[in-house]
Amino acid sequence: MTDETDTSDAALLGAIRSCSTCDTLPLGPRPILQWNRRAPILIAGQAPGSRTHHKGIPFDDPSGDRLRQWLGIDRDAFYDSSLFAVVPMAFCFPGSGERGDLPPPPQCAAQWRSRLLDRMDGVQLTIVLGRYAASWHGFDKKETLANLTGQWRETLPSAIVLPHPSPRNRMWFTRNPWFEAEVIPALRERVHALIAAA
Repeated sequence: MTDETDTSDAALLGAIRSCSTCDTLPLGPRPILQWNRRAPILIAGQAPGSRTHHKGIPFDDPSGDRLRQWLGIDRDAFYDSSLFAVVPMAFCFPGSGERGDLPPPPQCAAQWRSRLLDRMDGVQLTIVLGRYAASWHGFDKKETLANLTGQWRETLPSAIVLPHPSPRNRMWFTRNPWFEAEVIPALRERVHALIAAA
């Protein structure tokens, strides 16, 4: 990679981290992401939660603990940007509603997301968390999350849709025991193979 490319990437990340487009958010803008153009694994989530907003570290919360358990990796591997890029649909906490966090504001993805993903030339696995991210990544909006996740045999090794690892989804995990019995072992195998090859 040339110095010019390094400078260009750093400039884009700097612009994202100083973005104030959504200055009406309840906690204000604080873009949070992890990115490296060479990362082989892309985690495409929804938006940071309030705890993540205050810490400034993606998935440094119970959802992240569950996600790392699903992937079969430790924190050191997860926060290695040469292995994992964490590029959610929105980079700032959108606020809370009656049923949990509000949806990710669409202007964030429109302004920044494609510009980051277009620069990534080595993504071999995209882990899509939740329905908003699934729709953005081309999965059928009409399908249930369970059906989208159940397509893992067809979509792996390049992509997989997962439920959000939030503790709020405990009932989903209980109703779909096949997820941890069948999907998680296959996901771990793919993730570990990519890490070993990196």
